[in-house]
Amino acid sequence: MFEEDALWQMIQYEAFEVHVAPVVREREEGMSPRAGEDYTYIGYVCHPGADPKLPGHAVPFHADGDVGFPSAADALEEGMHVGRTIVDGTHPDLTVLPLVTGGV
Repeated sequence: MFEEDALWQMIQYEAFEVHVAPVVREREEGMSPRAGEDYTYIGYVCHPGADPKLPGHAVPFHADGDVGFPSAADALEEGMHVGRTIVDGTHPDLTVLPLVTGGV
């Protein structure tokens, strides 16, 4: 999830950091993304200064399934929005609660 070559962007939101990297969608063999859907995103939420590579120190997330975006900026914007919903507790599947209760 934490691709070393990705161009990570970070915002501080509430008492957390939201890290997002737009990435070019991988093309399956013989297949290519639909026109205008060349980008996606990966990201994670963590406490400031936490090491996201350590178990329990971050909440990783990514675009759902076949979702694509026309530009890296659009993918980045959506990834930041999703990260904020995780912090806010409004994301349907992900939460920062383990980061808070785990003491990390």
